[in-house]
Amino acid sequence: MARRGKTFRAGILSAFLLTLMFVPAWAAKKQKAVPERPWPELLMDGGRKLSYQQTLTSELDARGAPGFWGKLANVVLGERTYKPLGRPYGVAVDSKGRMIVTDPGLGGIHIFDFSQHKYKFIERLEKGKDPMTEPQDVAVDAKDNFYVTDSKAGKVFVFEPGGKTRRVFGSLKGGEGFFKRPTGISIDAQTGRVYVTDTLRDRIYVLNAEGEVLKYFGQHGTGPGEFNLPTAVYVKGGLVAVVDALNFRVQLFDKEGVFKGQIGQTGNPRGDIYRPKGISIDSENHIYLIEGQWGLVQVFDQEGHLLYHFGNGTGFGKFLLPTGLFIDRNDKIYVVDSYNQRVQIFQYHGLSQGAPGAQQ
Repeated sequence: MARRGKTFRAGILSAFLLTLMFVPAWAAKKQKAVPERPWPELLMDGGRKLSYQQTLTSELDARGAPGFWGKLANVVLGERTYKPLGRPYGVAVDSKGRMIVTDPGLGGIHIFDFSQHKYKFIERLEKGKDPMTEPQDVAVDAKDNFYVTDSKAGKVFVFEPGGKTRRVFGSLKGGEGFFKRPTGISIDAQTGRVYVTDTLRDRIYVLNAEGEVLKYFGQHGTGPGEFNLPTAVYVKGGLVAVVDALNFRVQLFDKEGVFKGQIGQTGNPRGDIYRPKGISIDSENHIYLIEGQWGLVQVFDQEGHLLYHFGNGTGFGKFLLPTGLFIDRNDKIYVVDSYNQRVQIFQYHGLSQGAPGAQQ
């Protein structure tokens, strides 16, 4: 048996060397990348601008195009297949720049490690061991653990940076989940508290790092502090912004759940909110909101004034049925373009330090 294995390996090596002798000239030369069609910068008042960066669609975007030896291996062993995004939904980026994308269409989580040119796909399929079925939104804590809501299982899965399961919030006896339909999730960077929207209960739960419920706020209704199917949530500084989907608005609270104001109202010709989805906040405290119906990202100040919007379409820098949204510490904007099965990245350039109105 060992001799047969040696013979097989020797045959593979011979075929590899023989192929090397007849490798076409193109394989020895570095292929010129085809440049993406440029996306014009969006220029705004005060020198602010938004620029398109890149589009990500599969594992290949993390690993990078194969070099000479990779191409040679493809000739000998056949073209390698790379895992694509299926039906991506949520996105977050950790302190090392790794992009984490939930994919309910594939029932798992993509991890793109661009600096190390690595990729990983995480699943939890074991029945009886808290299987993950429909990962929805994702948030990252100060130690780069990432937290994923599962809207069908009614639980929150917590993973270590390497992808190993750390714990499960809301797992009850019999396999049921505590939450009726957890969707949005955000983590307060200062306290480590975890905020989860329970869409079918019209509530926002506040948990500690061990998953214990500290408090909740909200009830069904249309008034201040009431919800009609809240979906996404984002916490920054002293502000908690909640997407109140079927009330067609974003409600603003302090970290204890005290109502502060709202953004959006029906009948407004500019800044209409019909199908709000993901939400995030940039370094100038502008609120970015995905408008799913029109395929747009709308940007508001905290008084609710629409500043600008972008998107709508299939080309670079445009979206169809966008869902998730994340802005990192450098104002790089990640938008999950779900129908187009991709994540698109933009760069926001705010006011320079010292300019009137700039954040100091």
